[in-house]
Amino acid sequence: MRIDEGVMDGQERIGFGLRSLYQQRGYSRYRMSRFEEYDLYSRNKDFLLSGDVMTFTDTDGRLMALRPDVTLSIVRNGRDCGPDIQKLYYHENVYRATDPENGFREQAQVGIECIGGIDGKCVSEVLELAAESLERISPEWMLEVGQTDLLSAALSRLAGGETLRKELLLCSGRKNLHGIREACRAAGLPEGAEEDLMGLMSLSGPPEKTLAGVREIADRLGCPEAAEDLERALSAFRGRAAESRLWIDFSGAGNLKYYNGITFRGFLRGIPDSVLSGGQYDGLMRRMGRKDRAVGFAVYLHRLERLTEGGKGDA
Repeated sequence: MRIDEGVMDGQERIGFGLRSLYQQRGYSRYRMSRFEEYDLYSRNKDFLLSGDVMTFTDTDGRLMALRPDVTLSIVRNGRDCGPDIQKLYYHENVYRATDPENGFREQAQVGIECIGGIDGKCVSEVLELAAESLERISPEWMLEVGQTDLLSAALSRLAGGETLRKELLLCSGRKNLHGIREACRAAGLPEGAEEDLMGLMSLSGPPEKTLAGVREIADRLGCPEAAEDLERALSAFRGRAAESRLWIDFSGAGNLKYYNGITFRGFLRGIPDSVLSGGQYDGLMRRMGRKDRAVGFAVYLHRLERLTEGGKGDA
C-alpha cells in the first residue's frame, strides 16, 4: 500500500524516511505487541531510560506492562543465530514517565538492532548508519562516540566498592571532575589514584585531536585494544565530510552492566537532549541468557518537535 506523505506530520515523515533507509540497507521490520509480562522490565529496570513502568493485570491474572523499551522485547523473544547476523528495524511506540508532573506519555521510536556474529566491521557500519540517520533529519548534527571498556578499566583501578563505583559513574556522566576527586578522597584512596579516570573524562573533541590521548591512557590502563576498537569504528569516516561531525567523549558510556565496546549519542542543533543513542550491549544479551553479540540504536522521534513544528522535516 502506498502511503501519501502529504497527510503525515513532520515526525511521521521522518520515521517513514528512516524506515525506508533501513530497508534499503537490508534490515527487516520487527513488529511486537504493546504488552509484555512485567517481570521482563522489573528484572532489568536499570537498563531502562525511566525506571517507571505502567502495569495492569491481565484476564488470566498475569501482571503485564505497556512496553517502556523495544530492545528488551527483541532480545527476549529472539533466538541465538551463531555466526550469522540478524538485521532488524522497528518503528514502535513506548510508554514512559517523562517526569512526575506529566506522568506517562506515548513516545515514538525508530531504530535498528544487529544481533549475532557481530564484529568490528558490523559495529562500524551501524555507526555509519547512525550518522546517515542524523543527516537525513537535519544537516546540523553531531555524533558523540565513546568506548565503555576504557571507562570500565579506569574504574577498576579504583578499589573502593560498589558505592564508590556508582558515585564515580554518576560524576563521570556529568563530567564532574571535582566530584570524582572528592569521592576518591572520601573513600580513602591515595592522592592521584583517580588521574586516569579524570584524564579520560577530560578527553573530549574531534578524533584527530583526541585519539592520541586515548591511546596513551589505554596503554597505561593495560587495554590498548580498547583504543584500537575505537579507532577501527571511526575509520569508516576517514576522509569523508561526516568525519567533521564526529566527537569523542566518554561521559555518555551508559550502564556498564549492559553495554560494552562502542557507545554513541546523536545530537541536533537546537535540541538540548540526544535524539539518538546506541551501542554494543553484549552484557544485556548475557543477562537474558543469549550467547549472541549485539549492537543497535534508537532515534527518539518525540524529541524532534522543535524541528517538525508545522509539519516540517527533512527525512
